[in-house]
Amino acid sequence: MTGRSSPLISSRKQPKQARATDLVAAILQAAVQVLEKEGAQRFTTTRVAEKAGVSVGSLYQYFPNKAALLFRLQSDEWQQTTDLLCRILQEVEKPPLERLRILVHAFVRSECEEAAVRGALDDAAPLYRDAPEAQEARASAERTVEIFMRETLPQAKDATRALAGELVMTMLSAAGRDFSASPRIPAEIETYSDAIADMFCAYLRSLGHRA
Repeated sequence: MTGRSSPLISSRKQPKQARATDLVAAILQAAVQVLEKEGAQRFTTTRVAEKAGVSVGSLYQYFPNKAALLFRLQSDEWQQTTDLLCRILQEVEKPPLERLRILVHAFVRSECEEAAVRGALDDAAPLYRDAPEAQEARASAERTVEIFMRETLPQAKDATRALAGELVMTMLSAAGRDFSASPRIPAEIETYSDAIADMFCAYLRSLGHRA
């Protein structure tokens, strides 16, 4: 049986000139503003084009539909998260658990700063969560965590390291999402991040990590 085809979510074309790059940047900035104000359910390409001050036809040159535009916002967010993981977890001059603590603080702070957009993108997730591009983005982050866990738990079994990586990232994502659902002041973010980091560090020590 042939399944339903998913909507096209890739960009129609990539900007090659400075003017086109500026146009795409303006469209994406407007898309974020519309998403924050309207949410995913009332998010339309027409509203984005109006906000960006461009024609719908100009928008369609780069984003063929609403799903493509939403996915670009989500893929940019995934890339930022992956870059955050790589930059912090690969700082090998720092001890592994110190890197993990820094990551927790940076991640929770980022979740709180961008809570409105993240929440709206979660509402739109069925449009793109099973796309090959989404799977590739997740795989990139998972590879980074896998390498970090091999370094952190060199004597542990592969299955133990895999479970540890999955639990840490799943719990961090869920905790950041739930915590950022309400407005938070810096002191609250600091205290919450410390508590999460303490829990993760204790867990990895219990699995055999040695400083």
